Formats: sequence, structure tokens, C-alpha cells
Amino acid sequence: MTIENKFLNKISDISKIDFKNNLNGYNSPFMSYEFLQSLEESGSVAVSSGWDPFHFASYDDERLNGFMPLYIKNNSQGEFVFDHQWSYALNRTNRNYYPKLLSAIPFTPCETKKIITSDNNDNNCIEITKQLMEEKNIETWHILFPNQDAGKQLISNNFIKRSGYRFVWNNKKYQEFEDYLKIFTSRQRKNIKSERKKIKDLGITFVTKDWDSITEKDWDDFYLFYKNTYLERMQSPYLNRKFFKHIHKDKKILKPVLFFAEYENKKIAGSLCFHGEDTLYGRHWGAFKNIDNLHFECCYYQGIDYCIKNNIKFFDPGVQGEHKIRRGFEPQSCDSYHFVLREDFRDAIKNFCYEESKSIENYLKACEEYTPIKKEYRI
Repeated sequence: MTIENKFLNKISDISKIDFKNNLNGYNSPFMSYEFLQSLEESGSVAVSSGWDPFHFASYDDERLNGFMPLYIKNNSQGEFVFDHQWSYALNRTNRNYYPKLLSAIPFTPCETKKIITSDNNDNNCIEITKQLMEEKNIETWHILFPNQDAGKQLISNNFIKRSGYRFVWNNKKYQEFEDYLKIFTSRQRKNIKSERKKIKDLGITFVTKDWDSITEKDWDDFYLFYKNTYLERMQSPYLNRKFFKHIHKDKKILKPVLFFAEYENKKIAGSLCFHGEDTLYGRHWGAFKNIDNLHFECCYYQGIDYCIKNNIKFFDPGVQGEHKIRRGFEPQSCDSYHFVLREDFRDAIKNFCYEESKSIENYLKACEEYTPIKKEYRI
């Protein structure tokens, strides 16, 4: 038996057939070969954008038996776990926080397994990557949004847990949208109906396009909306048009769903989701102009309606956003894990995360009080 470990500069250095046939345990479209390849081949993920691919792959007698997405990062953009304070602190000691190692799906704060193996030997991947850190004097390695089961193993390997949260909609076997409204207090039920009615009264309608019906023209339209949301903030979009062209090519595998808002038979806004195994993932949205309540309808209510009609258990619209609570999304823990090479900095980060976790705990308790969901319907 010959074990070989490699760090690769692009996902295409791995055979797609080997990836699909030899690896398992991931149930998210974002951990798929096609999604990672779309990011890289479109140029959305590249050294120029601060994401330098350096994926880990292990082979047993030339048979692929392990993979972990890995990037060398020279900034902290597009991660959704904010570590700027950490970088400032280390840089003040005349040590370099960057480059750092990052195991995540670029621009995609969704939980999924981040180490996939055919023999469940994740420790090999972890140990080899730690050796790389020593060799290159890389101070930190961050694993963002791993699956819930990963925590114990990572902590046993001296990773530091950083507490976080997200808001997720749970399908409590609703038969229709009106069933979902019954979980709310009467006041909030009235508020949601009012929000939806305002959009309807403006003459705005909605069209759903799934992977069977999406066309290239739909992607052209959506990209204009998506790009506009960044331009309004005077930023360049993380993803380019080529990325969505790749998604279209592999749409049967990645299962994108587009919700378009239309006015007088013209598209005016759109949101993009991906249909996972038991979860609808909300990812991107955009509009030509700001219309009151349009974001809530396009990004939340349309997705909820879709989940009810298609018997999907969860709707994960992305991290952050307390306004989701008022619309039936419930808080749940969402943690990241951080390996710090040197003991002095490790102790500082451990203390930081401990203090932060107490604030997160208090925040989640406050969310429970703030929710308009009746007690008998809460998680």
C-alpha cells in the first residue's frame, strides 16, 4: 500500500470521475466537483481575487481516497467569518497574519462537510496540512462552516471553536403557505400578509425557473441584477458572468433555482437558490431599483413557498440578518474552527473566542424572546 498526499493548484488536477466514484459523504451542491470547477475556470476564484487554490488530495495506491478544499488567502474577503481584529493584533507584533490557510467554499457561507474521504481518515489530511504550516511558517488555518459532526474531531486536533449563528427556516410539514402563517402571533401574521399584499398591489408577479427550465437569457438577466447590488455599494461582484455560464452547463447536477420578479412582463429583480438534498440554499439576489418589501418577497417568501410545494425540510437563506426572525427563520449555531500554529497567539485567539461565545449565547437568548413564533411551534 502506497499513500501519497498532494497539494494541488486547481480542482481539475483531480479526475472528475475519481472524485465522483471514490469520495462520498457530502450532500451539498457547493462541495461538488462541478461547483468548485465553475469558480476556478470562470476566474472568479484566482490569485487575483485573493483565493489561491491549494487543495489537499490523498491517494492510496494511486486511488483517490481524500479531498479537502484549501486556499492560500492574502485577505479575508468573501469569507463571512470576520478575523480582521486577529490580523491587526498579529501584525502589531511584527508577524505576518497573511498568507493564511482557509478550508471553505469561496463566497458561500453554507454548512457542508469540508473533509471528504473514502475511509473516514480525516486525521491524515489534518496532520499533513499542519506540517505544511510548519514548513511555510503559516500562522493560522481556518475551517469555515463545516458540518455539525466535525466539531469534536477538530477540537481533538487543537482547533479552536468560534461560535456563530445563522437563521434557518424549518418546514413543519406545511401543506400550504397559510399553514406556515399559523405559527405566528396574530400581529406578525398580519404584517407578513401586508408585506406580500403591497407587492401584489404594485402589479409585481413572480416566475420560478428551476434547472429544467432555466435558459441562458435568464442568467443574463439575473447577472445584471446581481451585479447591480455590488455596484450600488461601489464594489465589484465576487462572481463573474462566466461563473453562471458554468453553472448553467452543469445545472442538472447543481440544481439552481431562480425566482424572478416581473412588472409589466419585464424582469425587475431576481434571487438565486440551490436545491440541496434536504435544503434550499439562498445565495444571491439583485434588483434594478429599491422597492419596499421586494427583497423579503423575492428572497424569503418565494423560497418558503417553493419549499412547501416541494416538501423541502429546510431553507437556509445565508448568514446574518435579524430581520429573518420576524419572517419565521429560527436561530441555530453555526461554528467555525481555527488552528493557530504558535502558542502565544493561540492563547490569545482562544480567549477571544471564549469571550465572544458568551456574547453569542446572550444574543441567541434574546432572539428567542424576539421571535413572533408561538411557543408550541418553536424548535
